[in-house]
Amino acid sequence: MDQETFTGVDRFVEATLAPDDEALRDALDAAAAAGLPPIQVSPAQGRLLTILVRLVAARTILEFGTLGGYSTILLARGLAPGGRLYSLEVDPRHAEVARGSIERAGFGDAVQVRVGPALESLPGLEADGVGQFDLVFVDADKPNTPAYVAWALERTRPGGLIVADNVVRRGGLAEAGSGEATIEAQRRLHEELAREPRAEATTIQTVGVKGYDGFTIVRVVE
Repeated sequence: MDQETFTGVDRFVEATLAPDDEALRDALDAAAAAGLPPIQVSPAQGRLLTILVRLVAARTILEFGTLGGYSTILLARGLAPGGRLYSLEVDPRHAEVARGSIERAGFGDAVQVRVGPALESLPGLEADGVGQFDLVFVDADKPNTPAYVAWALERTRPGGLIVADNVVRRGGLAEAGSGEATIEAQRRLHEELAREPRAEATTIQTVGVKGYDGFTIVRVVE
């Protein structure tokens, strides 16, 4: 097996089960035109996000890391009627591009993009009375993933989900003492989840157009 095979399978899955459309193409085109890095989730992974949102009948979603709004649109598509999605983005330029794409996709009223370092933006959500979340998607600066997940565990309803992307790091997750901050953060995330009685969690390795990585999914329990 090689990357060409993995990419070919992903392309087939996209063509059959996760086809793009005008709104998604627009979001990708706008991000590329603005020079944003092409690090959004793959179409197949994005379809999974939409399915997960629908599985928990999510009315309130939090996203760490908006980028160009591609994953934001896919999350918003699964929202229950009247639902709200809050997306945190550190880069003002990224947020500007994302807001345009989200508006054109028809989710301007349902999605709020907040600009600033995520850990500094979180108190603002609480101050504004944003209650418990049904689903939290973590796809921002990787060294802070454990902090984001810990915060989400306190504020996600029982039965809700937390999804953290890019945790396998091309196999680096298995490397103890690597000294690399991003890898050490993902290992710490797993160690903390193992001790957390409110978490049912597992990590799924993935291959495809984005290479070799994986995501952690957490179900919050009583």
